[in-house]
Amino acid sequence: MTILIDQPELGVEAGVNKLDNADNELVLDGGFVVPQTNSFGHTFRDYHVESERQQGVENFYRTNHINQTYDFVKRMRTEYGKLNKMEMGIWECCELLNDVIDESDPDLDEPQIEHLLQTAEAIRKDYPNEDWMHLTGLIHDLGKVLLHPGFGELPQWAVVGDTFPVGCAFDKSIVHHKYFEENPDYHNSDYNTKYGVYSEGCGLNNVMMSWGHDDYMYLVAKGNNTALPPAALFIIRYHSFYALHKSGAYRHLMNEEDTENLKWLQIFNKYDLYSKSKVRIDVEKVKPYYLSLIEKYFPEKLRW
Repeated sequence: MTILIDQPELGVEAGVNKLDNADNELVLDGGFVVPQTNSFGHTFRDYHVESERQQGVENFYRTNHINQTYDFVKRMRTEYGKLNKMEMGIWECCELLNDVIDESDPDLDEPQIEHLLQTAEAIRKDYPNEDWMHLTGLIHDLGKVLLHPGFGELPQWAVVGDTFPVGCAFDKSIVHHKYFEENPDYHNSDYNTKYGVYSEGCGLNNVMMSWGHDDYMYLVAKGNNTALPPAALFIIRYHSFYALHKSGAYRHLMNEEDTENLKWLQIFNKYDLYSKSKVRIDVEKVKPYYLSLIEKYFPEKLRW
């Protein structure tokens, strides 16, 4: 799929124009206004600012980096790829996330349903004709139901946080990289080189990513024969892959299709990251619209 659309370079700072106003906000392409600070009054994705929550985030990444091994991911993909945990519709799953808070996120402590709707509505405003992307905004984090008892109640480190390839060297751009030194794969010569078990231009679809909600929701969407375009599946699977879409790491593993889909992911990422706020969404008001999109792109009931 070829996408003809003007895009910024890698990094959220690229393509940003400052506004001359008292609020000193930023504007990105599409008209989206980016706030300077997150819900806690800090800059976005600041993993070093001193706070009680930030210490919890760092502890989370230590556990995550130690345990996300190639063998672990293989086991998780095999187990959860069976899609035999539950049967329910997309909106039912959205409601299951009402009590979920992502411990890896330094920018927000609101229930996940709020973030899903904030993301979707921000995209809808700037890209009214791309209804598939509105729905992608709504569902991109639904894989966090892995935290729910009905899905095995996996620990947070196996569900949320930035994702990265396993089976090859851990790039230094990955947040809290130092903790990978305690990961067995870090010292395994089969997995600790630039290419590891992969090859130049093999395509990200052939690369195993650290296990979590991104990969799980990708498996759910694909396994239930969604009508969403390939770019949507790419966004769902790699929206937490910040080493790629923020730092440009692992491009040597990408193929041409990945390069095209990355353009859409870089658009999406701005809304996923910067729409996090205390602004509430009127769920009942927007629900009919999203139910119509769910009906268009998904079966009534999905296997999870």
